[in-house]
Amino acid sequence: MALLGISVAVAACSSMSGRPPVSDRSAHVHDSAHEKRDADPDSPRTETSKRPQPGLARGPESRRGQRVVDIARKHVGTPYQWSGSSPSGFDCSGLVRYVYAQVGVSLPHNATKQYRLGTPVSRDRLEPGDLVFFDRLRHNGIYVGNGRFIHSRQTGKRVSIARLDEEWYAAHWAGARRL
Repeated sequence: MALLGISVAVAACSSMSGRPPVSDRSAHVHDSAHEKRDADPDSPRTETSKRPQPGLARGPESRRGQRVVDIARKHVGTPYQWSGSSPSGFDCSGLVRYVYAQVGVSLPHNATKQYRLGTPVSRDRLEPGDLVFFDRLRHNGIYVGNGRFIHSRQTGKRVSIARLDEEWYAAHWAGARRL
């Protein structure tokens, strides 16, 4: 039974529920998707999903967030690899873990465990470097600014940049954390 639990936790990014978007094009999202999510008592409590606004400069934290984004951008195009956490291949939490390790922050290789760290950030207060989470904490990425994030989505895909307002991501929003 313990092995089953480990397998489910490790396979999280490759088993996102529903069908993620085929492309990284924007899609208009209606507020009803957010209302349904917020009404679901089984979904993790999440921040409201408002349009991101430019954040205020936060000194060293802001500079670290931009360094995280710069490092993550270097890996756009890297193939998805189940349980991968190196430049030869990443899964979602492996990408986040690897990038943050480059700036001296040690993270677990599990999106749910990463969500437990840092402080909650509402969607309208996101800043570059914040972690964004989706699909009941089964997927995550790194916010880069302007409503976009870098992530490693699923088998057959590559590390890419997507928009928070794409239909699938908006409907499966779970929250964000600042480390």
